[in-house]
Amino acid sequence: MPDPWTTEAHRLFKKFNIKTVGYVPDAGLTDLINSCEADNDINAVVMTTEEEGIGLSAGAWLGGDKSAVLMQSSGVGNTVNAIASIIASCQFPLFMIVTMRGQFGESNPWQIPMGQAVAPVLKSLGVQVYEVQTDQEATEAIEAGLKMAFVSNAAVAVLIGQKLIGAKSFIADVAEEVTHV
Repeated sequence: MPDPWTTEAHRLFKKFNIKTVGYVPDAGLTDLINSCEADNDINAVVMTTEEEGIGLSAGAWLGGDKSAVLMQSSGVGNTVNAIASIIASCQFPLFMIVTMRGQFGESNPWQIPMGQAVAPVLKSLGVQVYEVQTDQEATEAIEAGLKMAFVSNAAVAVLIGQKLIGAKSFIADVAEEVTHV
């Protein structure tokens, strides 16, 4: 059964007439990605890198469609130049859902620096950032973000915290469990 926030996100995509969803595969986004892929009204586009989503979003808007971009926090750094160059300069709407790493319960030390940098980096580019930790907060932020992006031509990112999606295990977790058996 899908997580409640992903079910609501898909419902809101329909409500706000999102026609294109670009994504880089991520376990925290699996339910939402699967819902979008199964929906004949949404063109779900798998991307090889996150910055493709910024161009995809701008192109969809120029073509008369609304879009959403889905990624993990570790990929946000790949989008910085595209957001600064295309979205901020041209004032295209941008709506992103970012699943967070480097937060609550993170055991992969490589994820912590970028996890801590995501919100400040996006804010420095003029992106409105909503950080959420519960299903209700996620639903409210996604609805508010979609409205802000597509009515005000704003850039919005909803950051889905690890308290909501859970921390992924890392090899260090496995090693610790083995030594305590």
